[in-house]
Amino acid sequence: MAEKILEMKNITKVFPGVKALDNVNLTVEKGEIHAICGENGAGKSTLMNILSGIYPYGSYDGDIIYEGNVCKFQKIKDSEEKGIVIIHQELALVPLLTIAENMFLGNECGSKAKINWAETFTKADELLKMVGLKDSSKTLIKDIGVGKQQLVEIAKALGKSVKLLILDEPTASLNDTEAKHLLDLLLEFKKQGMTSILISHKLNEISYVADKITVI
Repeated sequence: MAEKILEMKNITKVFPGVKALDNVNLTVEKGEIHAICGENGAGKSTLMNILSGIYPYGSYDGDIIYEGNVCKFQKIKDSEEKGIVIIHQELALVPLLTIAENMFLGNECGSKAKINWAETFTKADELLKMVGLKDSSKTLIKDIGVGKQQLVEIAKALGKSVKLLILDEPTASLNDTEAKHLLDLLLEFKKQGMTSILISHKLNEISYVADKITVI
């Protein structure tokens, strides 16, 4: 029997004037690619924002059980420390910083007094190779396209020792070639034992990579 890495039980989230999620349940098994699909406004991203700590414990009803433990995340850093990393549709990269600076922003290599730039760029280049990106980590974000920026975000997640990777509509702004590369990358990560959650409305992509589907 497959091992569960995540259970979300009876999740209810209410915003002023609207119930975004009503008693939602989700189970994800270790090592699978789990797709979440549904109409716009159904609450897919809201559910993942609860999981990642963007909406902190106490602002919703229900339980998050991750690796067998009930989690009460208060902020994104809490979930990332457990190996849960979310990549949003709107990428959070700083255009005028290099790829490496973006990847280690807030988690710089070196001491508090001095950043070790040699280590920063070396580690960043190693992570970029893992996602098939050949650009130098010294390249400015503004000088690469959206498809490559998605790969930078994934490389950044790998640098955080990700166990559960969440991608929210990752191919929305990509062409067909870029989208296939990203999906093939998810399949490669699956071979390595990583668990992924893919939020998408593109049924052809879901059928290509997903082991299971939850419809919200």
